[in-house]
Amino acid sequence: MTDRNARTARHLMVQGTASHAGKSVIAAGLCRILSDEGYRVAPFKAQNMSLNSWVTRDGAEIGMAQAVQAWAARAEPAADMNPILLKPMGDSRSQVVVLGKPYIDLNADEYYDTLADEMKEVVKGALERLGSKYDFIIMEGAGSPAEINLYGRDISNMYAARLVNAPVLLVGDIERGGVFASIYGTIMLLPEEERRLVKGILINKFRGDIELLGSGPDDIERLTDVPVLGVLPYRRLRIPSEDSVSIGDKNKHEAALRVAVVRLPRISNFTDFEPLEEVPGVLVEYVDVDEPHALDGADIIILPGTKNTIGDLRELKSHGMDDKLISMSAEGVPVIGICGGYQMLGEEIVDNGVENTSTEKGLGLLPIVTTFEKYEKDTRQVTKRVTGSSPILDSIRGDIITGYEIHMGRSRVTASGHTEMLIPFEDDGFMSDNGLVIGTYLHGLFGNVNMRKAVIRYLTRNKAEPDIKHDPKQAQLREAHKELGCRADADPFDELADMLREHIDLGRIYKLLGL
Repeated sequence: MTDRNARTARHLMVQGTASHAGKSVIAAGLCRILSDEGYRVAPFKAQNMSLNSWVTRDGAEIGMAQAVQAWAARAEPAADMNPILLKPMGDSRSQVVVLGKPYIDLNADEYYDTLADEMKEVVKGALERLGSKYDFIIMEGAGSPAEINLYGRDISNMYAARLVNAPVLLVGDIERGGVFASIYGTIMLLPEEERRLVKGILINKFRGDIELLGSGPDDIERLTDVPVLGVLPYRRLRIPSEDSVSIGDKNKHEAALRVAVVRLPRISNFTDFEPLEEVPGVLVEYVDVDEPHALDGADIIILPGTKNTIGDLRELKSHGMDDKLISMSAEGVPVIGICGGYQMLGEEIVDNGVENTSTEKGLGLLPIVTTFEKYEKDTRQVTKRVTGSSPILDSIRGDIITGYEIHMGRSRVTASGHTEMLIPFEDDGFMSDNGLVIGTYLHGLFGNVNMRKAVIRYLTRNKAEPDIKHDPKQAQLREAHKELGCRADADPFDELADMLREHIDLGRIYKLLGL
């Protein structure tokens, strides 16, 4: 067994044949399994490109996936767990977040031409600091380690593995087909010295009878000389998603209540709405900006966060989504805007050179003006009291909610004579006079059980009919009103760990870790 007082961690890396193969989830499950054994465990991803992020207690911004993995490991999320976060802004540019703080905006060529060596040192330093604090580091790669056009620039995969001589598990996604070809191609494209680091193969997202795989696992072992250590079933897990690729995997179904989230081109932190997906009888549907008619029949509309507020607002307008939002609000459909969505609900957005230099008229549903003045970002965890008076919030007025802020820009109220009753959460946000348009900077809003209750209570009260005996949707409403929140019968990380224990050769993975 490992000496738990040792100051140098052991490492294991999870890489994939492609993005969305399941690296993040498998890494999280391994974090929980090792934590269950009593070890100090930390996740690590050298460089993450994602618009889903989390704010640590000390105000550092990291990828949501690494925060989730930290929770699985029962560790406190920290900047060293994801030292480089790239947040796409459009036009091939990204905001580069280094050790939790905004560093610079660059396009891909500029980033690799000017920052590559510096970022390698950042990665090395973060790994060394984590290694002095934890027993095990479960590392995650990005995309594929064998992209030959990017290989010399890649610091997320084999560069990080080589730093600590980490054994690598390669994950292939069988759901999209071609899993054996992708596994073989990935391994064979690696240089020989790095191919030797690949110690196991995991086949992920398998549906059906395992016998259907036939001799495939044995054949791929023979062809690559790497053992298949498990075949994992396709399973929907109650764990926050890493990026917007997963939106396409969300199932549509018949439901009594329909929550429509406008899928902005640069949508960020859509994990805000995943807790609502767990409420019985509720469908959370992501509506593309070029399909305004798809909002018809929605019981509530949410404008989410975005990495480019003005750019996405213009995209809304170009397809008539702005007119649709305004008309549905006038018909009494509640609209909630979060972060960039809140800014869009206002009268005007003035950008003095942060995202671009321009002024754009907003939707005019809230009397606010937002100004981007300088390259500073608010990143903090917050606790607020519900202060606003509205048909939605009245049932929880005075309650405490928690969340986190990741935003640029300042919003000020332009209306005269407004009352504090129109500020939903202490000093944050603003509401329309009828209380059915709510704007806030708080991410994680629906992670609060009381906030979910308030929304579902309002929607079911407005929609329920007196006779529900023979109407399935009315029965769903009753169930939703009774449940009002996420399932609490089991820890989702324990469920994930149990699935891994059942379907992978954990003994051989332990040996790779020196256990």
